[in-house]
Amino acid sequence: MMSKILSLTSLLASVSLVAGHGYVSGIVIGGKYYGGYLVDKYSYSNNPPETIGWSTSATDLGFVDGSGYQSPDIVCHKSGKPGALTADAPAGSQIEMQWTKWPESHHGPVITYLASCGGDCSKVDKNSLKFFKIDAKGLVDGSKAPGTWATDNMISKNNTWSLTLPSSVPNGNYVLRHEIIALHSAGQKNGAQNYVQCINIKVTGGGGSAPAGTAGQALYKDSDPGIQFNLYGSLSGGYPIPGPSS
Repeated sequence: MMSKILSLTSLLASVSLVAGHGYVSGIVIGGKYYGGYLVDKYSYSNNPPETIGWSTSATDLGFVDGSGYQSPDIVCHKSGKPGALTADAPAGSQIEMQWTKWPESHHGPVITYLASCGGDCSKVDKNSLKFFKIDAKGLVDGSKAPGTWATDNMISKNNTWSLTLPSSVPNGNYVLRHEIIALHSAGQKNGAQNYVQCINIKVTGGGGSAPAGTAGQALYKDSDPGIQFNLYGSLSGGYPIPGPSS
């Protein structure tokens, strides 16, 4: 009987750990609200609503780790498929990504990229997307391990991450790739946990230039300094944001 009780306790503990992870349930762009893809609800519906958010099979609210960095799953999460809708996004406007929740123990950077769809984002091949970085924040205060991180700032702002869409981004349809990389187990190989969220936007009133971008499967390597990183050691050297500089 005792072993059964212990087994049940272990199972409940593991479920609570998984349930603690969040996802982007809503997005505000230029003051207008859009619903995201509610993976723990829509995945089980025969007729889910159309959204700007990409669907995913990650119903466990899980992650992609270093073993999946060269797979399509790293592009827009596990089995990610384009959202049917696209949100208008004036260049220079503020974008708010509203996460359902985030565990305080999952410290790490928050990074956002854009990739031109070259047409209708609802029909884009995710493997053809080339991403360039538009927003990134990592270690905020490393005076005492495990430090204060971008994720801590997000939690303090009602689990919302705000960024500004650069005014230099040319007009057109883009996939916005928003990501938290949890580093609590990143001291070991493939311990970093990438939680990827993608939405479709149409940039208007933009500028005339954008970086060439990097394919999703080439954004990270499992040995990158910002991927294999011990946040429980000395943080005096700072934190190198992973991925291309632009």
